[in-house]
Amino acid sequence: MLKCRTVWRKLAPLARASSTLCRQNVRRTGLHNARIPAHVPGAHMATGPAGGGGENQLYVLLVGATCLGGAIYAYRTVKGDQQRYEERIAEIASRPHRRTQQATTSVQIETPAAETVETESVPESELQATPSSEEPSPVVPDAETAASSEAPEPIQDEPVLEAAPEEVTAEAPAESLVEEEASPPSEPEPAQLTEPFPAPVVESEPAEAESPAAEPSEPQAEVVAESAEGLATEQPSPALPPHAPYLLIGGGTASFAAARSIRARDPGARVLIVTDEPDLPYMRPPLSKELWFSDDPTVTETLRFKQWNGKERSIYFQPPSFYITPEELSTAENGGVAVLTRKKVVHMDVRGNKVKLDDDTEISYDKCLIATGGIPRNLQVIDRAEEEVKQKTTLFRKIDDFRTLDKVSRNIKSITVIGGGFLGSELACALGRRSQDSGLEVIQMFPEKGNMGKVLPEYLSNWTTEKVKTEGVKVISEAFVKSVTCKDDQLEIKLKDGRLIKTDHVVAAVGLEPNVDLAKSAGLEVDSDFGGYRVNAELQARSNIWVAGDAACFYDIRLGRRRVEHHDHAVVSGRLAGENMTGANKPYWHQSMFWSDLGPDVGYEAIGIVDSSLPTVGVFAKATAKDTPKAATEESGTGIRSESETEDVASSPVASSIPAPAETHKDDYGKGVIFYLRDKVVVGIILWNVFNRMPIARKIIKDGEEHTDLNEVAKLFNIHED
Repeated sequence: MLKCRTVWRKLAPLARASSTLCRQNVRRTGLHNARIPAHVPGAHMATGPAGGGGENQLYVLLVGATCLGGAIYAYRTVKGDQQRYEERIAEIASRPHRRTQQATTSVQIETPAAETVETESVPESELQATPSSEEPSPVVPDAETAASSEAPEPIQDEPVLEAAPEEVTAEAPAESLVEEEASPPSEPEPAQLTEPFPAPVVESEPAEAESPAAEPSEPQAEVVAESAEGLATEQPSPALPPHAPYLLIGGGTASFAAARSIRARDPGARVLIVTDEPDLPYMRPPLSKELWFSDDPTVTETLRFKQWNGKERSIYFQPPSFYITPEELSTAENGGVAVLTRKKVVHMDVRGNKVKLDDDTEISYDKCLIATGGIPRNLQVIDRAEEEVKQKTTLFRKIDDFRTLDKVSRNIKSITVIGGGFLGSELACALGRRSQDSGLEVIQMFPEKGNMGKVLPEYLSNWTTEKVKTEGVKVISEAFVKSVTCKDDQLEIKLKDGRLIKTDHVVAAVGLEPNVDLAKSAGLEVDSDFGGYRVNAELQARSNIWVAGDAACFYDIRLGRRRVEHHDHAVVSGRLAGENMTGANKPYWHQSMFWSDLGPDVGYEAIGIVDSSLPTVGVFAKATAKDTPKAATEESGTGIRSESETEDVASSPVASSIPAPAETHKDDYGKGVIFYLRDKVVVGIILWNVFNRMPIARKIIKDGEEHTDLNEVAKLFNIHED
């Protein structure tokens, strides 16, 4: 009917106008010719007197057809609405019957233990923003009440079980998962989700030294842990916050440093961290260092390790109680930091200030940080190999990779590490130390002439290679992999020079590729030389978007544009990005450092551009018992040396007055300093078994001066002091 009225309003003025025009023409003709024509055109118009003419009939037919079409359309629309209304009423009426069947089924299946778990979980579900159901015992009715209170939602809301997520685990899992239609926990069901929630939380996240679980405060910590790490992903997407003032993409070191910095400058800030990993933010260096030297047989679950100085700590930056749940983010009185795990940002709308997750959930933001880190590279010959080869290959990066490699190394006879860089050398030494007790054969192969050949000068690379061999590792240098095949349940690695190596498992440690998946949708620039998102001096890529960590390609005022893949850079760049997100507008001037340990006795710290292709000058001295990574952590009090260094607590001694001559390029490189030069200017420094001297090295690079005698410069590090 609305369409008919609209057509009539459009056609009627045209008809009247035409009739008026015809009458005027008739009058004009009469005035000029002194007579009226026999046939008056106005008689044919719809608004004129009745008279013959097909045009009037055509107009009537047109209006009639329009009215008839509008009537048919209105009839069908009303009838369709009535049918949909009846179907909806029938569906709502059938809900109580179906819910009664579900409740009956759950009561029959549940054991007394399951009932106990559900009874304890009710307060937890109340903490997760269920309205006001406070009855602890009847768990199923609570779930029904929550479901019925949300009944106005679409039909898919019928099996609403978010009020008590434990029911998915306690009751028949397969049936519940089918009803919830691809709920998030149905995707990742490895180790941590196959057991009730408290088990993995207690084992994998006692980030602080916690007391026995019998204390009253512990269950509260566990509830927060489940909410922060596990239950956040159990809730359907409508429960997620639709808006986060500070959105941090990525759950690594840079994101956590930014969150801590934001909260320091804005105590009431609401920060949401989105990560595709199942874990809370943690530090990566111990995965290839201290965790391998732990005597605890459950270290893969607890993820607690002893530092070289004997102190114990967790791999996690903060315990679960530090975080709030994503559901609480919008209502928390004093704000907080929430972590949304097992979710990946797949699209960014920079104009609308919002992102889309892999489950199509949209979250808007005011300020956003991209700290997506990197993805470990793989050898092309392995990428092209058969599936059985890929199953016997580990790309080492995350907690799951550590757990996998630890388990594999205990159940095979031979393992091969491909790569002679930082990660490959650390893993080779760690596995080699373990092989002394288990009889595991550990092989390390790389294309360079010596270990760390791309970083260390040749003489020091050769010395390091011998050091790795003493750890029980079989080293194969100048090894170019031609193919990897699987035969008789073993991998056969064929090199280009014809050598054939048989092994049970391969660890590919051949570098990192920055994760720039969001560049296209966000319209961000990726650096063609170094990779990563190009950012300005304030680590800003676009309005309201910052980048930090491995994925940031920044401009160094002394060394030019760079991209750094080390822990210290993630800490400092994340901290600065967080400050700038709160309006600090500070430039990135810091010279980040990195460190590597080949066991507890040999370690080094480096800064700037350390490339073995550059000219180098090494100044060495005899080492003492205190010149080891273990002694360094005893002095600084932390196993993550760069964290203490970046907090400006490292000492800065004055130049030594001891006139001892520098010992250069001798066979025993106990401790020393290696200077890397470009145009006679120091652009990089490695401190070999010299610790807590990084502020001095940073100042030398910042000054950018030419030095005629680097032996004198080396005295600033007091390497000749006993």
